[in-house]
Formats: sequence, C-alpha cells, structure tokens
Amino acid sequence: MFLARAPRFHGAAFLFLALAAAAPLSAQAGDTLNLPLEQALRLAGEGEEVGLAAGRLDVASAAVGSARAAQLPALRLNSNFSHVFENARAQAVGQIFNQPNTYGANLNLSVPLYQGGRAVQGIRAASRQREAAAADLEGARTDVQLLTVQAYLRAQLAERLVAIQDTNVALAAARVRQAEQFEAAGRGSRYDVLRARVERSNLEPLAIQARGERELALLELRRITNLPENRPIRLTTSLQPETVAAIADRSAGAALVDSAALEALPGVRAARLRAQASEAQARIARSALLPTVSVNLVNGWAAYPQDWTLPLRIGALQQVDCPPESAAGRVCTQQNGGWFTDRSLQLAVSFPLFDGMRGRNDLRQARALASVADLQAQQARETANAQAAAARAEMARARAIFEAVRQTVAEAEEAFRLASLRYARGLGTQLDVSDAQLALLTARTNEARATFDLYLAAAEQARALGRPLPSPSATAP
Repeated sequence: MFLARAPRFHGAAFLFLALAAAAPLSAQAGDTLNLPLEQALRLAGEGEEVGLAAGRLDVASAAVGSARAAQLPALRLNSNFSHVFENARAQAVGQIFNQPNTYGANLNLSVPLYQGGRAVQGIRAASRQREAAAADLEGARTDVQLLTVQAYLRAQLAERLVAIQDTNVALAAARVRQAEQFEAAGRGSRYDVLRARVERSNLEPLAIQARGERELALLELRRITNLPENRPIRLTTSLQPETVAAIADRSAGAALVDSAALEALPGVRAARLRAQASEAQARIARSALLPTVSVNLVNGWAAYPQDWTLPLRIGALQQVDCPPESAAGRVCTQQNGGWFTDRSLQLAVSFPLFDGMRGRNDLRQARALASVADLQAQQARETANAQAAAARAEMARARAIFEAVRQTVAEAEEAFRLASLRYARGLGTQLDVSDAQLALLTARTNEARATFDLYLAAAEQARALGRPLPSPSATAP
C-alpha cells in the first residue's frame, strides 16, 4: 500500500513545490504601486515625448559644431600610389621619362579667407536652431507635466465619483432594507418596497459606469507614466478644497502678463529664434552670389622607384655613365628612387559669373521662407496671448463655480439626514428621502468636479503665463 501511494505523494509534492515557486511571481505582479503626483511627473518626464525633444536638441547642437567647422582651416593627409604599364612619352622621347611607379604623400592645409559671410551666418543659423530646440524641450517638459497632472487628477476624480456612487448604492440598499422592515411591521406598503428597489437598481448602472470611466482614466495615466497596463496603482496625492482655494488665491494675484513674459514663453521664443535662423539662411543664400578667397598650402613627398618596393630613403641624384653618342663633357644623372620634397602655395579666387540663375532663385526662396517664419512667430505670439486670456477666463469661471458649491454639500448632507430621520419616524415620505439623496449626489459630484476643475484651471493658467505648475501638498490617508 505504501508503494502504491508513493506516486501520488510525489505528484502532490511536485504540485505543491510548483505552486510555491509561482506564488511569489503572482504576488509580485499584484503588488499595488503607491503613486504620488511627484513620482508620476518624474516617470512621465522620462518618456518618449521629452526624449524626442532632447534628441532634437542633440541634433541641433551637433549642427552648430558642423557650422563652426566650415570657418576653421582644414588639414588633410593624402597618399597615393600609381603604376604605369606603358608610357607613351618615354617611348617617344626617351627612357628618362619612364617612371613606372609613383608614390606620393602630402599634407594639404586649406584656409578660407573670405566666403561672403557664409560661415558666420551658418553659425548664427545653427545657434538659433539649437536655442529653439532648447525652448522646444522646455515646452515639451511643461506640456508633459500638464498632461500628467490632467491624467492624474482625472483618474483621481474618477475614483472619487466611484466612491460617491458606491455610497449612494449603499444608502439605497439600506433604504430597501428599511422599507422591507416597515412592510413587515405593518408601517409601510408594498409600493414603498418596490420603489426603493427600483431606485437602488437605477443607481447600480451609474456605479458600473463610474468604475469603467475610472479604468479608462487609469489606463491613460499608465500610458503617460510608462507603467505596465496590469500594474495596480494607488493614487496617494489628493486635492483638498482648502488647498485648491489657496492655490487659486495665489494664481489670482499672478494673472496679469506683460509683453516680456509673453516673449519668454517656450513656444513664442522658439518661433522667434527660428525666424532669426531663417534670416541667417537668407544671408547664406546671398553669399552664394559673392566671390570666395582661399589659400592652399601643400607640403608633400614623392618617390619614383623603378621596382615595386616601397622606398625607405631620401631621394637624391646619382651620377651615371652617359650614352655613347653623348656630347663630350655631358654629365648624366639618375634619381635613386627615394623621396623628394614637393611644396606649393596656391591662392584661389572664385567668382560666380553665371549659374543658370540658381543663386538668385535660392536667395528668393530663402527670403520667402524667412517671411513665412516671421509670420509664424507673430502668429505664435498672438496664439500665446489668446491662450493666456482664455486661461484667465477659465480660471474666473472655475473659481466662481467652486465658491458657489462649497457650502452646498454641507447643506445637502443635513437635508438628507433630516429627510431620513423624518422617514424613519413616519413623518416623511420615501420620495422626500429620494429627492434628498439625489440632491446630495449632485452636490458631492459638483464639489468634486469644481475642485478638480479649479486646480486644472490654475495649472493651465500657470502654463499659459510661463510659470511653474502649482503642486498640491495634501496626501491621501
């Protein structure tokens, strides 16, 4: 019997060990991440949006180095080898021109003296593009912060609405039980029970819808913060009405914006810098119509050995016997196949006389692009001004709604408590309780939305005015 049961024991032990090994993995996958707003901002700042802007800044910085290199002297080391199988000149004139192998090496120093301002304007255009890319990076970080705050608060608002709906369902269920007790005691009718059950059933779809909206909001937050979709998160930073009211008071004093602050906005600054870069590109196109002056200095060595071996000695002329038919007193020499120096200095002046009107058309195109960039910069400034005005108007609207609903929740809670007490003592009707609960639901929902709308309005206004986004300091228990 022991031997017959042994396989079962081993199988059960194997199953137990497998479950024990898999338990830490499942527990680890189900761990809830406590996510404060500061950590969400940090995770979002490490995402693709900011990374793309940082990559464009690196590209623009490299372009500045390339533009500066066009103004500096260039030093190159060149080497070559050639072999002539048949030399027509040697066959026609004489073997003295027969140099089958040629080795060459030289240092070429090229110094641009005048390029029509092309190098200076190239550096200016590249520098402005780099500054514009830096402004874009700053704007991308601010936009990502604002998107993260919006997603975080929308998810938190969705959780708040889920809690409100769950509370309403619980109150409706308690009222159903109370109606059933009244019916059993003879104090209520079957109609009251049915009405309470219908009201509870009508509230359950709202609670389900609120949970679905919460999941969608959390998915959007996970996408922005680059968190796994199956990772449970808990939002630990909460907004309190007192904190939001203080933030709104501080934002009201900083609602005015001057022209200097408007010009310092990342979007406006980037558009203005790109317009300046386009002007520099127009000057570069104009420089193509001007002459260029450069100096080239060549210092090299050349060797002409008769065989294929690499020469390793200094070149020199050696006296050899002249041909028999040579004149008396003639001295004949022959090079030893070594290295001879080869130096030259060249001053080059180039003037474009006719290029098919390409230079003039390039200049015309560059000036048109500069005009377009100027208009885009003006448009960016007008858009920023309109956004600032819209943010101030939205701030005023959200603040007015927030002030209007602050006292409504306390009054609605007191009204619901009194209606429930009157119904319990037989002095009120179930309709009074339902109306009071609906008013309480509406008041709580409006308070939650007004709180989050006011904070988002303050954040939008801070972004539109180029100021840091306000940070809530309250933490959820």
